[in-house]
Amino acid sequence: MKLGSPKNFILTVLLIGTVTGLGLIILNRFQDRAISVNEDNSLQAVPVEVAQIERGPIALHRTFSGELEALSEFVVAPKVSGRVERINLDIADKVKRGQVVSELDDDEYVQAVTQAQADLVVAMAYLSEARSALEIAEREFKRTESLLKRGIASDSEFDGAKQNQLVKQAQLKVAAAQETKTESSLEAAKIRLSYTRVTAGWTDGDEDRVVAERYVDEGQTVAANTPLLLIVKLHPIVGVISVTERDYAHLKPGQLVLLTTDAYPNEQFTGFIDRIAPVFRESTRQARIEITIDNPDHLLKPGMFIRASVQMTRETEATIIPEQALTTRDDRSGVFIVNEYGQSVVWHEVEVGIREGNRVQVKGKGLSGRVVTLGQQLVNDGSPIKITANQNNTAPDHKKVDTP
Repeated sequence: MKLGSPKNFILTVLLIGTVTGLGLIILNRFQDRAISVNEDNSLQAVPVEVAQIERGPIALHRTFSGELEALSEFVVAPKVSGRVERINLDIADKVKRGQVVSELDDDEYVQAVTQAQADLVVAMAYLSEARSALEIAEREFKRTESLLKRGIASDSEFDGAKQNQLVKQAQLKVAAAQETKTESSLEAAKIRLSYTRVTAGWTDGDEDRVVAERYVDEGQTVAANTPLLLIVKLHPIVGVISVTERDYAHLKPGQLVLLTTDAYPNEQFTGFIDRIAPVFRESTRQARIEITIDNPDHLLKPGMFIRASVQMTRETEATIIPEQALTTRDDRSGVFIVNEYGQSVVWHEVEVGIREGNRVQVKGKGLSGRVVTLGQQLVNDGSPIKITANQNNTAPDHKKVDTP
């Protein structure tokens, strides 16, 4: 067929027009079908899982890391210098108040006592001599005074007797003072001798403690006040934690604390806040909190690390949802609440309160019924939903649910 003929040209134009028309018709039908599909999808119910909104108590807990310290420590140290002859205790030994824990070489101090005793004998002899001399001087004064009255003794003789009496009185006072001084020296020597027997003499009410550290061995020469032993009180024991300003206001003396340690992972210990520091450390901006812990079996030791859990606050009547029900829209926290027929959801903005495990306290208006816990990222306010098969028997409940 020749394309140059008018008849063929007309046929070609008609053929092209027909094909083009059919193509447009087919394209319009596909577009209509796509729009229909999109509209159906936009109205299709989204499968979700839901949970009941609860009403009941919820508590805020905080867990702090810290360490244990002895309630009190007593350092045993000699009051005098000397060579250590004997130490009667070692680490972990029990010790009673007033018990002799160490003995020092006492030869020098025994000699000092002997010397002081001899000095005292001499002083007593001088005192006796001074008393006798005063008695003689007083008799001489009385005799001279009598002779003066009879005109036999002169005034100068009387003055001499009087002067001698005064001298003997002064000598007696000096001798008495010397004796007192020597007695004091003897007592001091005896006390220093007693210091060679070193005792554990703490002043607290408890009678028994434990040796925590031993610093010297027998045969060493120590100076006065050199530490020999460290004795600690283990019952009760003190837990120390540090808290920031955010948590500081929630703590008060007498508050219950639950504690765990790595040494006893399956045991829980109880204590109570005893002291709260009134200042914050400048370096850490934290305050020291002391917890008193019963420790009758001495399981807990100073230096152990602890984890202390404290109930900071508690709400008895709170609105509670699962944490996974929370979602964010436009930087606002909220939840999707299922309508009473279980067919659609409504967005409710909430204020988040206390978190306890996977439970969260929320505050807001209209918070009752059920909330979406899974699938909320696929829905918007008013979206139709379909509760999954395993929750179809979950009927909406508008009653208050109290948690234990």
